[in-house]
Amino acid sequence: MKLADHCRPIELILSDVDGVLTDGGIMYNNQGIELKKFHIRDGLGIKLWQRAGHKFGIITARNSHIVKVRSAELGIEIVRQGFETKLPVVREILKELRLTPEQVCYIGDDLTDLPAIRHVGLGVAVADAAAEVRAAAGHITGLSGGQGAVREVVELILKAQFRWEEIIQTYQ
Repeated sequence: MKLADHCRPIELILSDVDGVLTDGGIMYNNQGIELKKFHIRDGLGIKLWQRAGHKFGIITARNSHIVKVRSAELGIEIVRQGFETKLPVVREILKELRLTPEQVCYIGDDLTDLPAIRHVGLGVAVADAAAEVRAAAGHITGLSGGQGAVREVVELILKAQFRWEEIIQTYQ
């Protein structure tokens, strides 16, 4: 099956945070408050995905207040933090939304993402993901985590669904 065939049924994109929506670096200020840097194009990509009528969710092993802040800013309602074992969480979300694995894309970068990547219809590794994750993925982005990789995946799927031109019409 071709990549486009895996993209067409996708209704939900699930993503890791550290190493996918960020470059994987974790910074702390002098007060010990965690800082993360998100790429603005990923944010617009998520908004475009939602504008197309689809859902976006986050599953991360770490707990971080800034993830709550960024999720709220982008209108992401599916946010699961503190789950190093991600596959049961993916299955729970699919059950809640009445979706099949073929309707889901999961974007990851490290070993904790492997079971989810293998379970869904389109498992994606960012360009700088661990070798095992790249080997298991159905697609590897050209961009690294935190550098617009999520937006790249959104474009890929929407173009395969023949929705891209319609969705970006407001910007032309």
